Order: sequence, then C-alpha cells, then structure tokens
Amino acid sequence: MPNPFHFYTRLNLTELLGKKATNLAELLERLKTVPGSSIYYHTHRFLQQHHFLSPEPPNDFAYWVSNVLQEDELGEQLAAVDIIQFKKIAELRERFVAIIEKHINKKNTLHEISVGDEFHFMKSVTFIIPTQYTANNLTEFLQAVKKISIHSIYYHMFEARLRLGKGTNDFSNWLETELNETELAKLISELDPYTQTLESLRQKIICMIETK
Repeated sequence: MPNPFHFYTRLNLTELLGKKATNLAELLERLKTVPGSSIYYHTHRFLQQHHFLSPEPPNDFAYWVSNVLQEDELGEQLAAVDIIQFKKIAELRERFVAIIEKHINKKNTLHEISVGDEFHFMKSVTFIIPTQYTANNLTEFLQAVKKISIHSIYYHMFEARLRLGKGTNDFSNWLETELNETELAKLISELDPYTQTLESLRQKIICMIETK
C-alpha cells in the first residue's frame, strides 16, 4: 500500500530585511550574506506575480542593474541565469556572486545611484497549508490535479525542486517512489515550469497521466 500524496498550498508574506545597496559592491556584499529566502524572493517574484504569463524568467538583480545602474551588459548576464539548472539556493547565490565579482574586477569605478533608487533586500516568508485533497493511486491523483489551485501547483512543482534538492518535483518524486511510475515521473520532471503558465503546466500533467 503506497503512502498517500497530500496536496498542500501556500501563502507568502514579504518581509523587508532592512538591507540595501547603492552600488554593485554593496549589492555583491549583501548577496553573500542575506538569507536564502531573500535570494529565492528576488529570483522568483516576477514569476509568482504574473503566474508565469511572461515567458521571460527575469529577476530583481538583473532589473535593478539594467534599469537603475544602467549596466546593460551585466544586466543581460544576470537575466540570462537559467534558474531551473540550480538544485539549491546556495548554488544560485554563488552564480550571481560570481557574475558580479567578475564584472566588478574589470571596472575602475562603480556607478552610484540617487537616493530613492537603492536596491532593498526582501525575503519571502512562506506558509504551507494542507488542502482537502489526497491521493492513494493514480486515478485519485489525476482527479486532484484537476481540482487543486494554481498555488498548489506552484508549491509542488516549483518550490519542491529547491526544497528536495533533487532537481525534481513532489509529483514526480511520489509517482516514482510510491507508485513505481518511473516513466511518467520522468516525463513530468522534464517539464520546464519556468517557460509556461501554471494552467498550461496543469493541462500537460493531466494529458500525460490520461495518455500513459
């Protein structure tokens, strides 16, 4: 008898850390020390706000560097960081740090910005809430996926990748370990949740289950 899958959803509270940057050196220094939840917030905020309707995976660091500091080349490098490649927030942080360090080492002076244009570090405080849905088999799982909110989809598909540190998601993890649905789990794990809407993601998962 497999262990049931419990569907959860999430609520977010944004917290200001009281740390800010007025130039690249300060941005770099803060990047090294802020909590991982702050790195997560500034790299996933756009996606959460727009429910992935935007195909671009921008992040706050790239936006501030490009639009406030006017460092277009560096902004493009930061925007090009492929978030999905990273299994841990620490690895994602190191990538941003390395890009900015390399850029600073080539510069003689750092651009200072006006008061009011500082980069303010924030973090996400996430509250995980159980839903009424559980699944003991693939049929129940399919029915639940059709009914859960997009916030539940987000929690199990996005946050799980970083939470589990396995480069996969909760759905694939359960399907493989509890139902021995290895191929189906692999197909779902190969979906790129960063390049499509949550509803599109839901429909693809449903289609994969129904046609297996």
